[in-house]
Amino acid sequence: MYEFTWVGSQESFVDIPSIQELGSIVIGRHGGNSSSGQTKNEDGCLVWQNKFEDWEFITLLDAHHTSESADLILTTFTSKKRELQSVLSQPIGTCFARIEETILGIFKSKEFLAACKQITGETACLIVFRKDKYLWWFSVGDNLLYLFHPELIALGQYQINQRHFYEWIGQVNTFNQPVPCFSSGRKELRKGNNHLIVTTDGLVECPSEPYINPEEISKVFINQTNVEGVTSLLENIRIRNVRDSTTIISWFVKTTKEATLPSNK
Repeated sequence: MYEFTWVGSQESFVDIPSIQELGSIVIGRHGGNSSSGQTKNEDGCLVWQNKFEDWEFITLLDAHHTSESADLILTTFTSKKRELQSVLSQPIGTCFARIEETILGIFKSKEFLAACKQITGETACLIVFRKDKYLWWFSVGDNLLYLFHPELIALGQYQINQRHFYEWIGQVNTFNQPVPCFSSGRKELRKGNNHLIVTTDGLVECPSEPYINPEEISKVFINQTNVEGVTSLLENIRIRNVRDSTTIISWFVKTTKEATLPSNK
């Protein structure tokens, strides 16, 4: 089991991009440029990878005002690690329904809602769980999830979720509403090599917007390793004097199982 947790208040990486490998996952962090006025990093992430049971669970956070909301979610998930990992380890037919129930139970709990009222600021939150050839995602806010595969690229599909603005968890909290607003979904991976990327919005809101089109992100990894590709993305936004912090988590999943095709194929 590989495990990693970080929040920008621990180490900001302002001016100095960082690349870290965790199993087959690459974590890239850049806190923005001080020359553009950046002084802090309020991103955060949690990464669990169980190679034996063939799953990854990733939480990506982009907070503002302070990093307290990101830290609260990471602390909460860490405290419930045994419960969460027990769900993730369940058979493929049950774990996807159970993980969404579990996450919603955490965010709706009286304890968590009370804790949110005691902090300053709020965060976008993207959670991604991949097991076998299936992907589940849960999103509050505007973090991004990409899936690059030749069959999908040929049809112009690169991005899995849509950015939703004015959604957060924290001091301002979607789960305080009578009807909490979030998005979630499931996706079947295709046979062959599937490239998954989650990122905060610094990557797409960089000056001159070199990566606003996800096709340009996918091209960076052609003839480059995962580490080289993430390094290239961060270096390119750094030299363009990006102000906003950017966290990128990238990994490849190769599946030998057939994927769904139309009946006339």
